[in-house]
Amino acid sequence: MELKIYLEMVRKGWWVILLTMLVALNATLIVDYFTPPRYVANARFIVSPNASVVNETDVVSSLEALDKRSIVVTYSEILNSRRVYQDALLALNVSEDDVDDYAFTTVVLPEANVLELTITGTDPQLVTNLANMIGQLAIYNISRLYRAYDISVLDPAVMPTEPISPVPVRDASLALVLGLIVGVAIAIFSEQIRIPLDAYRERLRIDSVTGVYNNQYFHKLLDDELMQNPDAAATIGIIELTGLQELRDTLPPVAFQLVLERARDVLRRELRGNDEIGRWNNVSYIVLLPSTPGTAANRTFDRIYQSLKEPMELRQYSLTINVDPHIGGAVYSNNITSKELLDQANEVLGKARQSVETPIFVWEMNNPFWLGKGDS
Repeated sequence: MELKIYLEMVRKGWWVILLTMLVALNATLIVDYFTPPRYVANARFIVSPNASVVNETDVVSSLEALDKRSIVVTYSEILNSRRVYQDALLALNVSEDDVDDYAFTTVVLPEANVLELTITGTDPQLVTNLANMIGQLAIYNISRLYRAYDISVLDPAVMPTEPISPVPVRDASLALVLGLIVGVAIAIFSEQIRIPLDAYRERLRIDSVTGVYNNQYFHKLLDDELMQNPDAAATIGIIELTGLQELRDTLPPVAFQLVLERARDVLRRELRGNDEIGRWNNVSYIVLLPSTPGTAANRTFDRIYQSLKEPMELRQYSLTINVDPHIGGAVYSNNITSKELLDQANEVLGKARQSVETPIFVWEMNNPFWLGKGDS
């Protein structure tokens, strides 16, 4: 289940992943384009007993001494010394400023009396010449200091033909993989942030008692509907549970909420999927019926009234509640404002309260106080 959730997050954030990969690819190619190529040259040297100094009986002990590695490491340090490097530059007539970004190092190969000198720089010919010159000078200095062991060239440096960096194909592949990983992480992280934020925004829109939109957000919905569809018919209706107002101070809070929830369920059952429900006040709901003219709205309000007028039984409280519904509606037209529309709905709701025979009134611009309950 967790895997499916993360896969869904990745699916939703596919564009983030793709964008991250493209950014990583472009950045890598731009950097590679402006980065000077670097080459590497390697030279290898072998250390062995000096046959002219060590007789046959001492060869075995000399080889055993090499196994202690101190001699080979000493030779490595000479190859790696700054003085030998500067002497090689001088011999090649190269200024230190010209090789400021060059690097050199010497390592002892595992389980062998072999040293490997590596020179890295931007000029393939120069790195090769430097590796071979350093080797020659190191051999000369070592031969003067240590006679018991020889160091000789095993593999001279050969001029490289391909740079070790940048390598656009390799770098682009790595950039795409890295972009994919980072993109997936961003997609999942942003989705995890967005969901709580969306839930928080939803809580700000919802009435905590009834679970429908609160009064403030319903005003926004109405404003948006009128702005987006200024020429379309739309009707609002305030459904007041007048009988509940009289019982508000006597009913237990849980029972009061239960009655509101049952009334909400009636509204949801009788309305269409694109109709909106809001909490108008303590005992009233308000509904928005988009693209609904007065005649159709009247039929909807009548169905709601017929369902709500039936007594509600609260068996757990041994109560039967008559919510005594009254409905005041208003039909949008002639670009009136949302405030004017709400004022008209409130006004005709007052008339519905006062009427004994007609608890539904709908206002329409050309037919003020148009009666409901199925009449047109």
